[in-house]
Amino acid sequence: MSVLAIGLNHQTAPINIREQFAWASDRIKTHLDDFRNQFGEKTEAALLSTCNRTEMYCTVSPQHIGDTKQWFAGLGGESLSILDTHGYTLENDNAARHAFRVASGLDSMVLGEPQILGQLKNAVQTAREAGYLGTTLNQLFDRSFTIAKRVRSSTEIGSHSISMAAAAVRLASQLFEDVSELQVLFVGAGEMIELCMTHFAAKKPKKMCVANRNFTKGQELAARFKGQAFELSEIAQKLHEFDIVISCTASDVPLIKLESVQSALKKRKNMPIFMLDLAVPRDIEPKVQDLRNVYLYTVDHLSKIVENNKENRLASVAKAEGIIDEGVTGFLSWLNQRDDVPLIQRLHQKTDQWRELEIAKAKKMIAKGEDINQILEMMSKGLTQKMLHGAMADLHSKDLVTRDKAQYAIEHFFLQGCKRHTVE
Repeated sequence: MSVLAIGLNHQTAPINIREQFAWASDRIKTHLDDFRNQFGEKTEAALLSTCNRTEMYCTVSPQHIGDTKQWFAGLGGESLSILDTHGYTLENDNAARHAFRVASGLDSMVLGEPQILGQLKNAVQTAREAGYLGTTLNQLFDRSFTIAKRVRSSTEIGSHSISMAAAAVRLASQLFEDVSELQVLFVGAGEMIELCMTHFAAKKPKKMCVANRNFTKGQELAARFKGQAFELSEIAQKLHEFDIVISCTASDVPLIKLESVQSALKKRKNMPIFMLDLAVPRDIEPKVQDLRNVYLYTVDHLSKIVENNKENRLASVAKAEGIIDEGVTGFLSWLNQRDDVPLIQRLHQKTDQWRELEIAKAKKMIAKGEDINQILEMMSKGLTQKMLHGAMADLHSKDLVTRDKAQYAIEHFFLQGCKRHTVE
């Protein structure tokens, strides 16, 4: 079985492609069920979907790699050529390296940010609870989390990090000089919105409100920042009240329509609105960006602000990559040993059969009262002949390649025996 990482992210695909592959958490298990139905009960799989990436980690037989790519492309309603152009398919050591870099924050838009580790852990937990993780992927992810912890504790990869939430405040400050005079609306009540509210609260805006599908959850979040909350269905009526709108939900369709923003602008007498859509798929209709006095930004726009702060953390990247290299070597060694397990099991079974045959012969000789020394001599010769039979046959083979392989194996055997004897 091969270990694969298939996906696309903010480095390989624009937002209009990524949102085709962005899935709400309640759809993940359905996709995992479909994957196993198509590729067999022995496969393992986990799906990760965030605003910046959608990835699948899985184990499949090598001949099914192409079919797996086709299946993944189909989830986004796209052709395989889209995935070839805007995605990646990584196998074994490269898949492990990618997983380790993702967990450590080295593959994030915000270099070294810790949020992706929590998202990856949630994806692993979902797959584990659904019964789709086996020995191989459990090893991969356990090692990913261990390596991420080492990178975090032994480098300064995240010490100068500017978060997406902090970047949002910085971007808004480029349009408005004094945030304290503004009213801010947050659409959604997830982790990203909470982070954004924390950063905006430090600027002490005039008013902060939360609109969320689950009103109780939105109300609880708003109360933490002395804000107000209202139903998601009230956005169109209240939109004109706000100078800044930050949205990040798991909706499959836009929640803020073009018509609603047009109406809000009329009521505001064309006073500017700053809108930041951090959701993938997008919460705000893309056509809104064409309206005058509306400054609409997406998660991809924030990358430029984040990029400017990246140089401060590059010195830690080399050290982090070294830790990841060690992790990849260890995982690949484990994977190769695991591939040898069936062969080792067969070898043990065969030698046990030979041993049982020789013991049975010895017992018959003992029952007849034959000399114990002769019995031991017979047993040792019998076992030795059985073990050497294959190698001797290969040494006398007419095929030169077979003879060369047998000779190399025997010389290696003697060399290892000499080393062990020297150590002892």
